[in-house]
Formats: sequence, C-alpha cells, structure tokens
Amino acid sequence: MQIDTTASSVRSSADAKILTGTGLCKNFGALIVLDRVDFAVGASEAVGIVGPNGAGKTTLLNVLSGSLQLSAGQVRFRGVDVTANSTADRCRQGIARSHQIPRPFGGMTVFENVFVAATAGSGQRGRAAHERCIDALDLCDMLDKANRRAETLGLLDRKRLELARTLATNPAVLLLDEIGGGLTDGEAAELVETIRELGRRGIAIVWIEHIVHVLLQVVERLICLDGGRIIADGTPETVMSDPAVIEAYLGHAVS
Repeated sequence: MQIDTTASSVRSSADAKILTGTGLCKNFGALIVLDRVDFAVGASEAVGIVGPNGAGKTTLLNVLSGSLQLSAGQVRFRGVDVTANSTADRCRQGIARSHQIPRPFGGMTVFENVFVAATAGSGQRGRAAHERCIDALDLCDMLDKANRRAETLGLLDRKRLELARTLATNPAVLLLDEIGGGLTDGEAAELVETIRELGRRGIAIVWIEHIVHVLLQVVERLICLDGGRIIADGTPETVMSDPAVIEAYLGHAVS
C-alpha cells in the first residue's frame, strides 16, 4: 500500500481534529515530564510518536487517555472538554488505549477478555456486544483462538488480544503504546496489516513505537518528543531528517 505523505495530505487529515491537547503539562514533584505540549490528531489520521527514553511519550498517552491527571492544560475530544473525565468515561466516549505489556485476564478465555472490554468499556450489551467481539477477534486474526485461556497465549497473540480488547470498545481514537515491541519482523508485519485496516475503517491512530521502520509503514505524520517537548512535527521524511531529531533520538539520518 502506497502511503501519501505529502504536506497537503497531512493538512487535510488534520483539518477535522478529533482529539486535541493544549498546553499539556505533567509534573511529578520537581520533575517536569510534559512541558506545555500542544497536540492534535485528525479523524482518520495516523500519527506516530518517537523520541528517546524519558521523552514523555507514554505520559502523553496517559494524559490523553485519562489514566494520569494533568498538572495543567486541557484535553478536548470532538470539541468537548474531557480534561476532568476518567479513563472509563473517555473509553466510553471513544478513546481507547493499549498498553506496552499486555495483561489479559489469564483465567478467562480470549473471547471472555474481549467481551469484558465490549461491555465495560463501551456499555454494549447482548447481541451488539457479541457481534462487536466477533468482529474485533476476526480483525486481529484471533477468532480461531476465541476459546483458549488467555494465559496460554504467546507474545504475539497476547498483543493481538490487547488490540482486540481495545477495538471491542468501538473507538474513534486508538492510542497504541509500543505494540510492536518484542516481536520478530514477520510478526510485526502482521500487526502492521491489521493497523492499516483500522485506518481504512476511519479510526484515528496515535502510535508510540521504538521500531521506527515498522511505524513508518503506517503513519502519515510523525512527532518527535524530547525532554517533554515536541521538537519536530510533520511528514515522516521531514521529521526523520530534522537535525534536532537526529541529535536527540536517531544519532544518524534514516534513509
């Protein structure tokens, strides 16, 4: 699939902003982790976030999803201020988040894990919840493992299950935290195809990933964080060749 990374494509995707953060600050005592970050993702846009360890990437996802409260700033979803809303409320509104280390309910089956997400995460019930789970499992290539206990799954299938659980909540925005970590190139390629399909379905994607070549197969816009601030934001080609990004994160240009 050819990805359009022209400036006009990025602008058109960003015109209809679905999730925005303005002046986002997060302190832990004297430690400043996010320092007045302005962030926006358009509906159906795929945005990648890179940066060195400790740059504030996961903290940014945490404040957008509501699992961490801001020290200052505002988060808006579909134009509505959700800064004070809990993670559960934001999930029901359409903001779903995956975690770097999947922690499924080990004593439950794969289907039961996804069903819990569908009912608790979005309030779906009965047939609607069941159909949503089937669709999420099918999309993540986990339907044939629906009756397996989650504790028996390998790493790739745990990551697929983590993704299926987020999809079962029927998100409009999907926040992904290093979903490719620990996978082989072949396994990561399978996840890339799934995430591309999410974009085709109109889901906005914000993806943190250290495996840059995997990330670049999906995103149309790239943000680099360093020291809690955005140091570059634009097309992948522009950001990856930015001298500030090379110095802070890459150490060399990526061809």
